[in-house]
Amino acid sequence: MRLGIIGLPNSGKTTIFNALTHQTLPTGAATSGQFEVHTATVSVPDPRVDKLSAMYKPRKTIYTTVTYADIGGLDKGISEGGLKGQFRNELGQVDGFVHVVRAFADETVPHPYLTVDPQRDVETLDGEFLLADLVTVENRIQRLESDIRIKGKNVDKAIPVELELMQRFKAHLEAEKPLYELELTPEQLKGIRGYGFLTLKPVLVVVNLGDEAKDVNSILTYTRAGSKLVGLQGKIEAELAQLDADDAAMFMEEYGITELSAAKVIRLSYELLGIQSFFTVGEDEVRAWSVPIGATAPEAAGAIHSDLQKGFIRAEVMKYDDLIAGGSEAALKASGKFRLEGREYIVKDGDIVHIRHSG
Repeated sequence: MRLGIIGLPNSGKTTIFNALTHQTLPTGAATSGQFEVHTATVSVPDPRVDKLSAMYKPRKTIYTTVTYADIGGLDKGISEGGLKGQFRNELGQVDGFVHVVRAFADETVPHPYLTVDPQRDVETLDGEFLLADLVTVENRIQRLESDIRIKGKNVDKAIPVELELMQRFKAHLEAEKPLYELELTPEQLKGIRGYGFLTLKPVLVVVNLGDEAKDVNSILTYTRAGSKLVGLQGKIEAELAQLDADDAAMFMEEYGITELSAAKVIRLSYELLGIQSFFTVGEDEVRAWSVPIGATAPEAAGAIHSDLQKGFIRAEVMKYDDLIAGGSEAALKASGKFRLEGREYIVKDGDIVHIRHSG
């Protein structure tokens, strides 16, 4: 899972990136239009993994991970003529966006548009992405129409079908609506994956509050489909990310912070992308795995190893809450809450799974 951290210059993207990843990248005045990317992979904090590890005392404890990419150089006007090169490649490859919007004043880091206006800023970058997608669609329509004119009756049957879909996209984008709002079949989504449409990706909007705690809903209204909204005191939480656990706890208590940005944003990232966790446990390893919500038991087996999916027979399933309440697998089995599930079973968040397989 890879999320792109985006935002206008001087919005505090790198500050948020540092808070999430415990990095110490320099922050300050940014240069508009200068492409730059920094990436870091972090473990997803999950207290359930901690409790399972304490119960089984394995040799290894492994959390799920998420990769954040701090993408610099975005600003008004970037979509003119369509996004190209590194911008297009990086933005098109991520699974979703963490859009950092500035809501703090700082004379040492002036806003590029002179005034602080979160609503204007979020709409500015959304508009650039919409225009970039429209350019991509229009270019594709031209190529498809050219193929039909040249090849006539011999044109591939898939070409008119794609042309109809692109014309549908064009009308939707011209109405200033993101592609995420369209109902698309799995086949259609697979067919257009290579285009990396930006408005087709879900968005987590992070309002950077600076030092001051505020109600984010009083600052910004954002109801786009496929989006979530959260406010963070970016500067404070970036400083917290550099402290050890005890000092961080004291700092949080002083400022009334109940949850660090890393845990909050990662949790919302999971919800944004429709991801959930299941666990495998044992003396060798306690591990969290990520699968899409709605994944079947064989698909969960495939997340562990493709051979397990091919040879899937049954899944032994325990509920995390049942195991913790019972205290052991033996107690769970005695209570009748240890189950065998078949190929149609839909894995739930927090399931503890052992795959029976052939081969």
